[in-house]
Parts: sequence; C-alpha cells; structure tokens
Amino acid sequence: MSITDIRIFGDPVLRQPAAEVTVFDKELRQLVKDLTDTMMDAPGAGLAAPQIGVSLRVFTYYIDGQLGHLINPDLSLSVEQQIGDEGCLSLPGLVFETPRALRTVARGFDMYGEPITIEGTDLMARCLQHETDHLDGIIFIDRLDYETKRLAMKATRNAQWTGQDVPEVRISPHASQVRR
Repeated sequence: MSITDIRIFGDPVLRQPAAEVTVFDKELRQLVKDLTDTMMDAPGAGLAAPQIGVSLRVFTYYIDGQLGHLINPDLSLSVEQQIGDEGCLSLPGLVFETPRALRTVARGFDMYGEPITIEGTDLMARCLQHETDHLDGIIFIDRLDYETKRLAMKATRNAQWTGQDVPEVRISPHASQVRR
C-alpha cells in the first residue's frame, strides 16, 4: 500500500493545468496505485494526481462500488444540470452546493494505454467533472456563485487545516447552514 499526503488548498500545484500523459509504463501504473490507495484511505470518491503533487492528467474514482481510473480525460457534458453537495479532499470538511452537468461521457485511457469510455449520471457525472477540473487547475469552489464562493473563501481561511479550530461548513438545503 502506498498512501501519499494529499495537497491542501493553497498549494500551487492545485492551480496549474496538469501535463498530458504520453508514456504508459510501470511508473504510471504505480501512480495509479498510489492514487487509489490514498483515495481509499482518505476516504474519498475521487482523487486527481495534482492532489498528491504529481502534475499529470490522471485520476481515480470510487463511486457506488465502482473503482476505476482515467488518464487524459476528455468530457462531453449534458446541457441538463444538477445541483448537489460537493466536497474535496484538498478542502477537508467543507461542503457546498455546486452546479454540474447531470450526465457526463468521459473518454480517455487506462494505465496500459487502452482507450476507455465512462458514462455517468448524478454522482458519477459529478465526480468525473470534479476530478477533470483538478487536472485543469480548477477547484470546485470556482464553480460556485459569487456569494457562496465568498463564503467558501472565508471558510478556507478559518478551516481547521489552516491551524484554527472551526466547525464543518455546509451550505446546502439538505443540512443546517453554518456561516462564519
């Protein structure tokens, strides 16, 4: 098992577009294993390579019992939208209602360079979009409306992982709202 530290919001690697994978070798397979082990240990629904400090277009996911990975993803998004709770391992404890496409088709490669297609709705669609955003240097709070993003940025400044002790922040009709 190769569990790696997860980079936290503020780390510059999270804001840089990741490089396309061009070599499908043993090192890439080890990266996929490291991502999978780290994601499962966290636990999380997905984890992108930049979140462990590797600027390559690779992510893993674990949704509804389905474990997988995708390399060099290209997404096709439905026009129909969903709004739902979203969090991130790089922003621990913060959850905000985030708009996403309801359906997603992701095309890319597996760790051996074989083409794969993943189709998803609801949570799988959300995960595919969230992790691909990480590969583009986008963090889910960038997708929030102005007021909610302002609250999210304030919450990141006051979060436990910045050294201060504050409660979990949820901005959602499905949970009590906490604003600081």
